[in-house]
Amino acid sequence: MTIKRLGLIGLTLISLVLSGLSLFSSWQEPQFQSRLELYQTNIALQAQAWQPEDNKDENFQVVRDAILGDQPLDNAVKQYQEARKSVQTNLDKAKNQLAKLRSQPVNTPAPPKPLPETRPSENPSSQQQQQLEQSLNQLQKLLAELDLRLGILQAQQGKTDLALKTWTDLQQRSDIKPEFQETSTVLIGLWSNPPRLLPNAQQLIQKNLEGWFRANALEQLYKLQQRPEALSAVQAAQQQAATQAVLKLAVIGIFPTLAALIGIILLIAVFAQRLVKGKAALLAQNADVAWTTPWGGETILQVFILGFFLMGQLFVPLLLSLLPISLTGGNVRFQAFSVLLRYLLVASGALLVLYLSIKRFFPLPELWFRFNFQGKWFLWGLGGYCAALPIVVVVSLINQQLWQGQGGSNPLLQLALESQDSVALGIFFLTAAIAAPFFEEILFRGFLLPSLTRYLPVWVAILTSSLLFAAAHLSLSEILPLTALGIVLGVVYTRSRNLLAPMLLHSLWNSGTLLSLFILGSGN
Repeated sequence: MTIKRLGLIGLTLISLVLSGLSLFSSWQEPQFQSRLELYQTNIALQAQAWQPEDNKDENFQVVRDAILGDQPLDNAVKQYQEARKSVQTNLDKAKNQLAKLRSQPVNTPAPPKPLPETRPSENPSSQQQQQLEQSLNQLQKLLAELDLRLGILQAQQGKTDLALKTWTDLQQRSDIKPEFQETSTVLIGLWSNPPRLLPNAQQLIQKNLEGWFRANALEQLYKLQQRPEALSAVQAAQQQAATQAVLKLAVIGIFPTLAALIGIILLIAVFAQRLVKGKAALLAQNADVAWTTPWGGETILQVFILGFFLMGQLFVPLLLSLLPISLTGGNVRFQAFSVLLRYLLVASGALLVLYLSIKRFFPLPELWFRFNFQGKWFLWGLGGYCAALPIVVVVSLINQQLWQGQGGSNPLLQLALESQDSVALGIFFLTAAIAAPFFEEILFRGFLLPSLTRYLPVWVAILTSSLLFAAAHLSLSEILPLTALGIVLGVVYTRSRNLLAPMLLHSLWNSGTLLSLFILGSGN
C-alpha cells in the first residue's frame, strides 16, 4: 500500500507539472474570441446592404437596428482596430522570442563518439524556432489582411486620407508577400484623387479580399471604369449576400437572446422562491444532501490522475505516436477524425480506470451514476441551459477585460469555424455534442462531485469540481467561463440527481456553439 501511495503521489506531481506547462503555454496565445468577433463583424457588414422589398415599412429601421446595431460601420472599424492591436502585440512578442532564440550561443561540447542518426528537426531548440517562424509568418499575413480591410472601412467612413495612409504603411512593409503590397497599391489608386487604375486591379481584389470588402472595392473599380453591367452584377450579388447575412445574424443572435431572457426570468424566480420559502423551495431540493461515498481520496486521485490527466497527456499521445501514420495535418476531415479518435481513446481509458477503481465497492449506494429517463430531467437540462447563458456571457465579458485577447483557446473551435465540410462538421458534432457531454458528465458530475461531498459541503464540492472541470481544458482564458458553466451543471445535477439533466445541458451548450461557428464560418 505504501508503494502504491508513493507511486500515486509521484504520478500526481507529474500530472500537475504537465498540466501546469500546458496552461502556462496558453498564456501568450491569442484568444479564439477575437477571431470569432471579426467573423461576426464581417457578416454584419454584409448585412448592411439588406433592403427588403417593402423597405418603406416603419418597422424596417427598428428591425434593422435590432439585428445590425446603430452604427455597424463604426463598430466594425473599432473591432478591426482592436484586432490589429492584438495581432501586432502577438507579432512583437513572436519577433522578440525568435530573436532571443537565435542569439543564444551554442556551446555544446563535441561528443566523444559519433551519436546515432539524429535529424535536425529533433532538436527542441530547432523545433521551437520553426514553430515561431511559422507563427510569425501567419501573424504577418493576418496583419496585412487586416490593414487592407481596415483601409476600406476607413474609406467608406469618408476618411479617405486615413485610408490612404493605412495602405501606404502596408505598401512599405518588407515582411509581407508582394501580392499584399500590390493590392494596397491598387486600393490607393482607386481612392486617390485623381484615381489611378492598374491593369491587374480586378484580379488582385478578387484574390486578396473577400465578402463585403471585395464587393466595395469592385464597386469602386467598376464605377471608375464606367462598367454599369459589372457594377449592377456586384450590387445584386451583395444584396443576395446581405439577405443571407441577416438570416445568419438572426439565428446566432435572436435565439440565444431569447433563451438568455428566459434564463434571466428563471434565475429571478429561483432567487425569489428561495427568499420566500428558504430551503423548502422546489429548486432548493437536495441542495445540502451529500452522497454516501464508500471510497476515499486515494480512489479519487487514482481516477483523475491516472485515468484522466495522464491518459490524455501521456498515455494516449504515446500510443498514437507508435502508429505508422501521422494524425497531425491532412485535410479537415482527417483532422476531425483525429480529434474524435483521440477523444474516444482518452474517454475509454478514463472510464476503464474509473470502473476498475470502484469495482470493489459494487453494489454502489443509491443515486450513484443515475440515468432515469422518467421524471423532469429534460426540464432541468433545458432550464439549466437557459440559465447558464446570461451567467456565462457576463463572466465572459469580465474575462475578456482581464485577458485582453490572450490566454489561448480550444483548437477544436478554430477547426470548426474554418471548416465548411459537412462530413467534418458531423464528426465535430459527434465529438463535442455527444461524446464530450457523456464522458465529462460521468467523470466530473457523476464521480468527482459526489465523491467530494464526503469531505466538503455540497456547494463547495460543486465549486471545486467546476474549477477542475475548467482547468482540465488546459486554456487559461477559458477557466472563468467554464467554471461558471460547471457550477450550473453541478447545481442541475445535485438538484435533479439524474445525469441525463447535465448531459442534456452540456450537449445543448456545445451544439449551440458549433452551430454558431458553422454559421459564422459560412459567411466569411
